Amino acid sequence: MKKLLFALVFVAFTVSGFSQDVRYGVRGALNISNLDFDPDADFENKHRNGFAFAGFVDYGFTEDISLLTEIQWSAEGGKDESLRADYIKMPILLRFMLSDRFTVGVGPQPALKTWEDKDGFATFTFSGVAGLEYMITDELFIDTRLTLGLSNILDEDLTEAKATNHVIQFGFGIKL
Repeated sequence: MKKLLFALVFVAFTVSGFSQDVRYGVRGALNISNLDFDPDADFENKHRNGFAFAGFVDYGFTEDISLLTEIQWSAEGGKDESLRADYIKMPILLRFMLSDRFTVGVGPQPALKTWEDKDGFATFTFSGVAGLEYMITDELFIDTRLTLGLSNILDEDLTEAKATNHVIQFGFGIKL
């Protein structure tokens, strides 16, 4: 997994030399997240409302295709205090313009946990992310993203149970 993360970071930073248009910005989002357990949890598993903050770079290859790389802090997991999980994430979205205002994107999202006081969680997780963005003005936008966990967020050395994190984000941002 470390090799995959290194490869993703390397690709994200080397494409800047090939891009025609580069835009920077910041984004905030409301998260609605939940954990899916296998086998099913023997307790009430409720969703968690959290938030995310990010800075991003959008590399334009053509007028209609770009690569968005982002560094994001995100509060996720379940509602119960013992199930809360905060991450530093790096979504990498290949984006396609559908019109002058709408853009759709899809890609991988590696993440590292940000807390040290909770045992039982894996340090590194991997997800897939897809999103839709609407430009309000040339700088301001709103978006929504769906993140589907692809890896177990629980430490496999401590438990046989598996859990994946699923998140819906409603965001607002500005491009500089």
